Amino acid sequence: MTAAVPVVRALRRACLCALALVALAATPAWAQKSRELTATVTSRTVPTLCAEDDNVYLTLSGAKIRHFRIEARHPAVIGSIVVDSTAPDFTNCTIEDKPPGPERKDDRIVLFEDDAMILVGYRGDPAFWRKDEVPLRVGTGAEEHNIHLVQLFMKRPGKEPYEYLVLYPMDGYWRARPLPPERLPQVAYGTSFLVGRVDEKQRPFVAIKSIKFDPRAKIFELTFPKGDVTTVRVESVTDQATKIEVMFEKPVSGRPFAALRSMFVTDANADSAVVAYRQPWKKGWEQRHVMDFRGTQASELWLGRTMTSRHNTSAPDTLIYDIQPD
Repeated sequence: MTAAVPVVRALRRACLCALALVALAATPAWAQKSRELTATVTSRTVPTLCAEDDNVYLTLSGAKIRHFRIEARHPAVIGSIVVDSTAPDFTNCTIEDKPPGPERKDDRIVLFEDDAMILVGYRGDPAFWRKDEVPLRVGTGAEEHNIHLVQLFMKRPGKEPYEYLVLYPMDGYWRARPLPPERLPQVAYGTSFLVGRVDEKQRPFVAIKSIKFDPRAKIFELTFPKGDVTTVRVESVTDQATKIEVMFEKPVSGRPFAALRSMFVTDANADSAVVAYRQPWKKGWEQRHVMDFRGTQASELWLGRTMTSRHNTSAPDTLIYDIQPD
């Protein structure tokens, strides 16, 4: 009898596993998807008359989230753009925090260059709203200091290097864009994104203690004031989308782990006008106008446009997805 006990237990475990598999197979697809991790999306969007004011503001929070992906995708109207509009428009603007003007060439420093890419930095702008020093190191090279803007370029045969990603180390703002269609020399930047603990002082920001860039892996390693580390990896850059993977060493608690900032004046004058989101317990996507959207739980989030804008006409849409605990 005693010798038979392990056999009985093994048979019992096998039966339980078989029953679990049958139950899973019988579970509707929507119920299985409900196990996906979601982020709490909150909107603090306000109206504006200024096309240079980042009045669209969405935050993402989640106590268990350690991984997500973000894409800058061409808008649906990209194929119909004949004349692109990328110039700043300060009509009806009263904002004091205008974007930095053209940097002086003597402030420019090439941080890294090879056959495929160029990483450029610009020395500190005295007019920049935050003054934090964020040391930046490329590979095993020496630390560079007082860098307020970093630009990453792709080298292309027979063409000028193309800038597709920028980072402002002092306040943690990123902007990305895809490669342009053949008929356009470039496309506009649009929505900005923040990665890490999002705080607020005058405007939202992420405090970064130091940055390391690995050019072979195309990874920015961000160290934050409390010592935790986040990696931002350029996954791919094509004429469809620029894809970026974000991994947190540990989840961000008590504050949002990411944010999107964009602009909406009217549907015809906007970097983004529509929010769409997917919830794993539902069969499809839901969509709201950006000025009506107040928040939700979402496993995927899209911020973009469904019609042509007279300002930043070619600016990409933004997609956040693959939200995971590790």
